[in-house]
Amino acid sequence: MLDTKPLLLKTDFPSIARESVQTLQLNLGYLCNLSCTHCHVNAGPKRTELMDKATIDSVLAYIDKHNIKSLDVTGGAPEMNPLFCYLVEQASMRNVSVIDRSNLTILLEPGYEDLAEFLAKHKVIITASLPCYAEQNVDKQRGKGVFQESILALQKLNKLGYGVDPLLELNLVYNPDGAHLPPNQVTLEGEYKTNLWADYKIEFNELFTITNLPISRFGGMLLAKGLYDEYMQLLKDNYSENNLHNVMCKTLLSIDWQGYVYDCDFNQMLDMPLHFAAANDQSSTAVIGSDKKRWHIAELVDATLEEGAIMTGEHCYGCTAGQGSSCGGALG
Repeated sequence: MLDTKPLLLKTDFPSIARESVQTLQLNLGYLCNLSCTHCHVNAGPKRTELMDKATIDSVLAYIDKHNIKSLDVTGGAPEMNPLFCYLVEQASMRNVSVIDRSNLTILLEPGYEDLAEFLAKHKVIITASLPCYAEQNVDKQRGKGVFQESILALQKLNKLGYGVDPLLELNLVYNPDGAHLPPNQVTLEGEYKTNLWADYKIEFNELFTITNLPISRFGGMLLAKGLYDEYMQLLKDNYSENNLHNVMCKTLLSIDWQGYVYDCDFNQMLDMPLHFAAANDQSSTAVIGSDKKRWHIAELVDATLEEGAIMTGEHCYGCTAGQGSSCGGALG
């Protein structure tokens, strides 16, 4: 697969600094029952990388120390990590809101039949990928039969109260199927709700539109088809300074399956780790300028990360183009 990283490191993207950390985004591993064309982590059924218990416990220690209130769990299919339920139970005991970034089809896989009930019991927020409300488009992007399985999973979740009960939040995620920006989020959400209800009697809370960033599988496709320069120009031409104030990396830390820390999930996939140094042996204050390649979450439990510089690259234009993009959808 062609790699866009060498093209992304040199950038004129504006500098940004971290604010108070509110969310930990945790990648539990790259194992997945699907192999989607837009997947920026190259997840699939043959991947073996999975977060272990010692790393999860280090994450929990960080949560305890810093009073983190939101845990955003992703993968792969995060539910395929054998410790997924342990993590959810521990987070629930701490009154931490858990977001499960689900591909929906995992809820129908053998061995996971009771997973939906478990998620409902712990009031886990489900943020589920559904690239379109049309079967042909979804199957093209995610594989034959995935759309119908996703519909069955959504109907199962609705029966449990997801998308209906105010305490059981169900959100859907849209990614474009090509080298273009997402349409207006509010307008597209209306189309999703109208069509999914009319055709399948499905309800959900919100639709999040997320811009495809030029990395991993999508970036390789752009290079292979000679579309990379054109797509980057599209992102830059649609840059909005207003979105810069709301980018998710300001209040989020991304942690990979081994426990190493990054400013965002995209930097994680580009191996651009969090960059800071302890001011001295007696202080936990973080300052810029470390030569250390990467930091483990266990090393940062006592660290203060506010005001640290965020690592940026050309891909950051993807989060600030048009209406903006984050794991919570459009920014403006």
